[in-house]
Amino acid sequence: MADHFHLLVVGGGVIGLSVAWRAAGRGLKVAVADPAPASGASHAAAGMLAPVSEVTYTEEPLLRLGLASLERWPAFAAELADASGHDLDHRADGTLDVAFGSDDLAALDDLAAFVAKLGLSAERLTGRECRRLEPMLAPAVRGGMLAGGDAWVDPRKVTGALLTALERAGGTLVRARVAGLLTAAGAVTGVRLATGESVGAERVVLAAGAWSGSLPGMPPEALPPVRPVKGQIMRLRSPAPILRRCVRGVVHGSNVYLVPRGDGEVVLGATQEEMGFDTRVTAGGLWELLRDARELVPGVTELEVAEVVAGLRPGTPDNLPLVGPTIVPGLHMATGHHRGGVLLAPLTADLCSGESDPELSSICSPLRFQEHPPQELS
Repeated sequence: MADHFHLLVVGGGVIGLSVAWRAAGRGLKVAVADPAPASGASHAAAGMLAPVSEVTYTEEPLLRLGLASLERWPAFAAELADASGHDLDHRADGTLDVAFGSDDLAALDDLAAFVAKLGLSAERLTGRECRRLEPMLAPAVRGGMLAGGDAWVDPRKVTGALLTALERAGGTLVRARVAGLLTAAGAVTGVRLATGESVGAERVVLAAGAWSGSLPGMPPEALPPVRPVKGQIMRLRSPAPILRRCVRGVVHGSNVYLVPRGDGEVVLGATQEEMGFDTRVTAGGLWELLRDARELVPGVTELEVAEVVAGLRPGTPDNLPLVGPTIVPGLHMATGHHRGGVLLAPLTADLCSGESDPELSSICSPLRFQEHPPQELS
């Protein structure tokens, strides 16, 4: 290919497409290289925008990223819907975390206190109050916590909208696998495609999800510590909505969630398995999901199974994403978002498109895993 781009994104998931669309909107000549865009982890994801209900005591930096991105989501969704003409099914009715036993209730009390200490909004509820909000909950639910600021979106609609908006903004979609990086004088200058063609770029953004750590030609000093974390998920179909908001709980020691869609679909997920690049859907994984979900909402077993799928989340050693420049001139990253790719898409797009926020950039900088400071771009 003779074209030379200001920005070339390797990977066409929700992160890569968001980065490319935002950059194109700021006047850059942009391309996305992916043989099958919008078909990986983004296609499997449930789309929860839930930094508060997912907060843990050891992940305050991730919480700061999530809250900053959640704040951007309403404007991001409105702008994307306007640019594409697509409905994103963006909803903001909160997440209801429920508990069954005394240990679960104690854990929710601790979590609510921790959330309050951070100045976040969360309301403790009795079992009766939980069932008043969600009548389909199991009678055994003894209490809960409502994170009213949490939201969710349909990732498939988001990526579809991003593809349309990117095209309308003048972006180029290269439907080919990237076979390696091109370098000159120690700097990345583009990519080599599996077709044998080359694409030049002033800046290459690696957004290949779980595959980001295995791109041929990656300089060893910049190799991202990204691993695949398997997640199996189910989509169930109901003739009428059975839930108004996301419902989460811990059952048999595992987290399970149900995410309602506007059309009556319910997304049920998700397993978390360290199985390498295994994307098989297993009977055991689906059985565990249904077993646990039935404890929360018994009526799910009466719903039609619309789809089962497994995706690979890109995990990092500290569960924080890798966003920003590497020690190699011309090479940036937007990967390693693990469970939060959809949530963190607006923030990642802004950080990769020139927004200056030293605190947030420092939290997710790829340089934390690299030995040397970044070199100046030539």
